[in-house]
Amino acid sequence: MIGDMLSKIREDKKISKTTLAQSTNINVGHLTHIEKGERNPSHKALKGLCEALDVPYQPLMYTYDKKLTDEQIGYNIVDHIKYDSIPMLDNFSGFAKCSPEMSNASICLKVNDDSMSPRFEKDSYVFVEFNTPLNNKDFGLFEYNNEYIVRKFIVRKNDLVLRAEKEDIEDIILTSDDKFYIIGKVLGKLEN
Repeated sequence: MIGDMLSKIREDKKISKTTLAQSTNINVGHLTHIEKGERNPSHKALKGLCEALDVPYQPLMYTYDKKLTDEQIGYNIVDHIKYDSIPMLDNFSGFAKCSPEMSNASICLKVNDDSMSPRFEKDSYVFVEFNTPLNNKDFGLFEYNNEYIVRKFIVRKNDLVLRAEKEDIEDIILTSDDKFYIIGKVLGKLEN
């Protein structure tokens, strides 16, 4: 996935592969292998690529060992991953102990509404793994219309859906024109 992200960023910024290779002292052939997903860049090389592309290192680091499925490629996952920004917190409540099942978690986040009750009640905490590609029926943290919401991600033949657990909340049916971002995959709930 990291190669797909680097290729997308380079294309978004209208930087040629040759120019990027020259500015990072990475051979064009090696850069091509990285972008095709045939090789992963070293951490030092990734930092150099991020610097040359003028993007923060950490969001891309989260994609480092992720592999894309055909389904994820089909819905253009790389178009829905934020690569140029990091989360901003209003408050810091402390630390959450990560069980082995949550070892990939990036953050433990407080749920701000009751749309996902009873699975994730308002004011409960969920473990989120940043920049993780989602499969059908995964729970995720999304940015949609400048709001941050937890929803079930549904992949249908002709569209994508963000679904709440509460039946009285309508599905958000995403179109190709909708701007939404997958912040991360919800791995589970913090058990007290």
